[in-house]
Parts: sequence; C-alpha cells; structure tokens
Amino acid sequence: MLIKSVSTLILAAGAVVILTPFAFMLATGLKNVTQVRGDPLSFIPRAPVTAEVNGETLPLYDVILDGTPRQLALLRNAPGGKGIFVDPAQPDQTHELELKPANGPQLKMLYRLDIHWGNFREALTVQPFGRYFLNTMIITFVGGFGMLLSCTLVAYGFSRFRARWLNVLFLLLLSTIMLPSQVRLIPIYVVFQKLGWIDTLLPLIVPAFFANAYDVFLLRQFFMTIPLELDDAAKIDGANSFQTLMYIMLPQARPAIIAVAIFHFLYAWNDFYEPLIFLHTREHWTMAVGLQTFNALYAVNTHLIMAASIVMILPPVLLFFLAQRVFTQGVVFRGIKG
Repeated sequence: MLIKSVSTLILAAGAVVILTPFAFMLATGLKNVTQVRGDPLSFIPRAPVTAEVNGETLPLYDVILDGTPRQLALLRNAPGGKGIFVDPAQPDQTHELELKPANGPQLKMLYRLDIHWGNFREALTVQPFGRYFLNTMIITFVGGFGMLLSCTLVAYGFSRFRARWLNVLFLLLLSTIMLPSQVRLIPIYVVFQKLGWIDTLLPLIVPAFFANAYDVFLLRQFFMTIPLELDDAAKIDGANSFQTLMYIMLPQARPAIIAVAIFHFLYAWNDFYEPLIFLHTREHWTMAVGLQTFNALYAVNTHLIMAASIVMILPPVLLFFLAQRVFTQGVVFRGIKG
C-alpha cells in the first residue's frame, strides 16, 4: 500500500512538472499586453481594480488606516517613497501613506480576473496562420496516408514472405536509420530542384509514399506476433496474399497502425527542418515555420506568441489523449486478440 501511494505521488508530481509550462503558456496567452510587460511573473491573467475619482481612473488599494480596513485610490506618488491616497467616496480627503512601509499601514493592490480571448484572434490574423494550418494538414494527412500504405505493404512482405537475401535487405533498410538527414540534404535538394518541386508541398509529401525504416520495423514486429495459422486458414478459404493482408492482418494490427499514424502525425506536424529548406514563399509555409517567423517579428508581444503556440500544440495533445489507449496497445507488440 505504501509503495502504491508513493508511486502515485511521484506520478502526480511528474504530471504537475510537465503540465506547469503548458498552464503558464495558456495563462500568458490570455493576459493583457500591459500585464505581460509590467507584471510578467504573475500566473493568473489579472488587471488592477480601478475607481473613477474626479474624472480620473485610479488603482484601488486595501489599506489599514488607524486600525480600520479601507479601500483607497492612489492619486499620485509623493517624495520619500510615499503616495497620496484618496477615498473614492470622499474625494476631498487625502492621505499620505508609505508605499512600502516597514511597520506602518499595510497596502495591498486590488486585482480582478482579466482574460483576453481576443489574443488568439489577433495572433492568428496578423500572420496567415489559416494558410499555414491548411498546408500542415495537407502534408500531415496526405503524407500519413502514403506512409501507412507503403510501410504496411513493406512490413507485410518482410514478415510473411520468404525469399533469398530477405534478411539482408531488411538489415540494409534498418541501416538507413544511421544516415543523418544532413548527409542526404544536398543530393535530395538537387533532385527536387531538377523535378521543379522546390517551393511546393511535394518534397514533404511524396517521400512518405516510399516507406521508412522506423515504421516498417514497428509494423513488421507486430505482424510477426500474429500466428501463421491464420494465413494458412485464409489460403484454405481461397484468399490471396493481398486479401490476407486486408482481412486478417490489418484488423489484428489496428493498434500498431494507429501508433505508427500518431508517430507520423507528431513528426510531420512539428517538422521545422525540411519545410524551412524546401518552402521559400509564405503561402507554402507550415505552422512550424510560420510560428518561428512570428516569434522573430513579434518577440516583444509574448502574449501573442504564447497564444499562437497554444494553437500549434493543441492538435497533437488532443490526438494523443483521445487515442492514448490504442496507442499504448500498439507499442507493446501485442499479438492476436484473446
């Protein structure tokens, strides 16, 4: 029982540590620009409580005056670290109090909750984030379809077919993981330039239709946990290899396929390196490139940067939480369903 309680506390503490930056990002995205620049360390979006005194808008303070709590407005600062306070109900009476007293009257500025949802609208309209979002969705989903199609076929071939040098080919495929993308950059760029694909979405979509070692390895390992007797039963019923894949293998491999799809979504959605290299004009940029440019142009407007960042990370977070059960099943290589 004690071990279980300690484990729960450790997990809860880890969750708090992980979610705190996200919560601070969301809170900053909802703040007023005045608070961001004048009160950046406050966690809650807030603004000073004010009162109208003789046509002026003045901040209110909780003040202990002669042992009695009062709400006074700060009229102006006075020499010696003091302030001139006035009672909004009796504007003719003023009080000179120390702003940072050691043993004198206690001062506490009053705040109210001040949430600015308009920051999201402003952040998403000063830059064409709608276009960036559409480009990212096209790259993610079209490329994801190509990745699933190619990787599933390749993984099925490696897991079920038998041929000479098949294991050597599989090792050769896995060896491509050790080749850094920077090594391939110049040759690939030259090829795409010859094809006229530079500054289009094609360099980010078409390569996904030619499989990759990471996803092929994950799907192959899952396919190998499915008993071969199911293939034999399908052949007896007259199914060919493609029908066996469609009606026997894929339903069993649903968790692995969803896990691979989530991996690809996260990679394509957050990819900054390749879009920066291949996309030159703004109308073709993705969310990652657009957000980086937005950060450079509006560095002083932290609230707008945080609002745009929330929009950037929200789809992957929602996808993971909605599909986490199937995702965890897909990465443990569980075989046939009981």
